Formats: sequence, structure tokens, C-alpha cells
Amino acid sequence: MRCSHSFGIVFAALLAAVCPTALAQDAAKYPEQMVRLVVPFSAGSMTDLLARTIAEKLSERWKQQVIVENRPGLAGTSSVAKAPADGYTLMLTSNGHTVIGSLNKNLSFDPIKDFVGVSQVASTPLILIVPPESATRSVKDLIDAAKAKPGALNYGSAGLGSTTGIAAELFKQNTGTDIVHVPFRGLPESQTAVIRGDVAMAFTFFNVGGDLVQSGKVRGLAVTGGRRLPGLPNIPTFDEAGVPNFQYDAWFGVLAPAATPKAIVSKVSADVGGVLQAPDMKARFEQQGVDLVSSAPEAFDAVLKSDAERYGKLVKPPAN
Repeated sequence: MRCSHSFGIVFAALLAAVCPTALAQDAAKYPEQMVRLVVPFSAGSMTDLLARTIAEKLSERWKQQVIVENRPGLAGTSSVAKAPADGYTLMLTSNGHTVIGSLNKNLSFDPIKDFVGVSQVASTPLILIVPPESATRSVKDLIDAAKAKPGALNYGSAGLGSTTGIAAELFKQNTGTDIVHVPFRGLPESQTAVIRGDVAMAFTFFNVGGDLVQSGKVRGLAVTGGRRLPGLPNIPTFDEAGVPNFQYDAWFGVLAPAATPKAIVSKVSADVGGVLQAPDMKARFEQQGVDLVSSAPEAFDAVLKSDAERYGKLVKPPAN
């Protein structure tokens, strides 16, 4: 019995010593097969555009195929939460991920505990847009119209818990307005609703909706962030438009299932950071007002928890 007990202790000690080495070796060889990068939004969204560009660069770096899989909504996020935690299923999402738990009380997964942060990839301001034929020509006009008829105006978003939805809720909070949410499948559909005049307002990003503003298909009223966008020099910041307390830049980042080995998470994080430093990446996105930023897994995890607490208070589950 004593021999058996002693052997067990020695074996456990050896296992503890060997496992980190084995995991490090696995990380050094990773990836050895195709990697899926799930995007819980429709094709053509800001998240999708970032994912496809990063996937292409990672494929070159890893010499393995990295495919982007669009699975809009909770189904996409859930599929990653329940995927094997081996590094071969990742997700690129927006900071809207942090409020999923507040919007949906009966989830089959925990949006914070069931994921580990890999790295942020971008931060970008948003543009407040209205229909081209709208009588609303300034942020002040919009606020006045909303306050004149509480609950009469509506806004479109890329879906419940989306970045554009959070932006609109922050706008309501800062301006003391009552505007009704109309969620869509994704950002392209939300923009179409603005073009048609089906909603009174929405938020978008320059590299998704900037051409619509430039061509007059929608009217831009203001941009979040501290400076005007180079591609839309005539559109003021919210500070310039008379709403100085409204500051909100959206972030996007890569997540993995929570039990993914730390060595693999660290490798993916470092490689994503290297991809984001490529001169052609910066040249492409900075012209569109997008700041490419990377972060260590631990730092990104802290952001996830902090934003879940901050923005979770803004949103409510849809009425039955």
C-alpha cells in the first residue's frame, strides 16, 4: 500500500512536470490543421471584414487554412462556447458580446466564464446616420424630435447586444431620449432600413457605411471618438455637435473556449498581434478610422469582465 501510495505521488509529480512541456510542444506545432474563425454576425459586417482580413494573414503565417464561418446570433456564439477547447475553433466578435448575458437570461452558456480572451484586434468610432430624406439634419434636431414624441422614433441595430445597439442605448442615456430598438440580422440590413426610412436612425462604421454617407444614400450626423474621420471631414464629432459626454469607441477581439490551453492561447495572441503590425494592414484600416490594437490574453479578459459590468446595465431582455 505504501509503495502504491508513493508511486502515485511520484507519478503525479512527474505528470505535473511533463504536462507544461507537452503543452508547450503542442503550442509550438499549432496549428496542424484547419482553424475555424467564427463570426456571430452576417457577411459584410464590420466584424466580418476584420475577420476575413486577419484570417488571410494568419493563413499565410501558419501555412494552414483559416476559414471564416458566419453564424449570426446566439447560435454562432454558442457553437464556439461548446466547441473542443483545442485552439481550432476561435471567434472574432465585438464588445456586444459582453452584454449577451444581460439580454438573455436562459442561455446554455456563460458569455464570460465559458470564453477566454485571446486578443483585441481593433477599436473604431461609429457614425450616427439617418435617412437621406429625413427632416433631421443635426444631432440637435434628432434629440428635439425624440423628446417631442417619446417612444415614437426608432433605431436600427445589427442585432440584440450588438456594438451598434450599445451605441444607441448610450446615446439615449446621455441625451435623455426614449427611442425604440428595432434589431436586424446584421449591419448591412440595419443600414438598408435607414436608406428606406424604415427607422429614424442607426449607427454604423466607416468601412461598412462610409460610402453610403459619401454618396448621399444616408445622412451622417456625428461620429463618436475625439476627432473627425478623414474620409468624412464635414461630419462633426459628438462633442462638436453639442453632446460632449457621449464617448464610445467599439472594440473587436478574438475569443476561444475557456478551457483552451494557455500555451495555445498565448501563441494565437502573439500571432494575431504580429499580423496586426503588418504595414499593409495599418494602411488599409487607419484610413477608415480603425485603430488596430492587440492585447495580452489577461488584459483582454479584464476588459471583458469590466465591459460586462458597465454595459450590462444599459440593456434589457426583449419583452415577451
